[in-house]
Amino acid sequence: MEKNYKEYLEHITTFIFDVDGVLTDGSVIVTSDGELLRTMNIKDGYALKTATTKGFNVCIISGGTNEGVRNRLSALGIKDIYLGAHHKTEQLKEYFSTKNIMAENVLYMGDDIPDEPAMRLVGLPTCPQDAVPEIKNIAKYVSYKDGGKGCVRDVIEQVLKVQGKWTGNFDADNA
Repeated sequence: MEKNYKEYLEHITTFIFDVDGVLTDGSVIVTSDGELLRTMNIKDGYALKTATTKGFNVCIISGGTNEGVRNRLSALGIKDIYLGAHHKTEQLKEYFSTKNIMAENVLYMGDDIPDEPAMRLVGLPTCPQDAVPEIKNIAKYVSYKDGGKGCVRDVIEQVLKVQGKWTGNFDADNA
């Protein structure tokens, strides 16, 4: 019998997130100069900062290459950011090896077809409510929140609450 996703939460040490469609709503605004602008949710930022402060591994693996995204996430304390990743399993395996991470301790959140191979390699594949059907079918947890609308906060908060690490004093001004 398949385990309930909640049975995985106490063992999670690592969060891996896609950007477009997970940390953003998947929309881009194209400026007259051709720059692509995205919006990110402040509540997701707070949760990411909390996770890094509490000692969790947080990694971003995205096919996008926007350096503004890197700057935003770096400001939240995330050091492991792979942009321009078109074969996400390569970066995922490298990350596991470099950090000595076991797949069963990893929560990965993706929203679209390029995330599928990586999601199949982790203990707890998750997705936003508005993920494509193929991804929802392999996710062990589908957030009640859409991409860019708090789905990252949802999964981080659940893990940290189960592990007794959600509350505490730290400086989240940069969230």
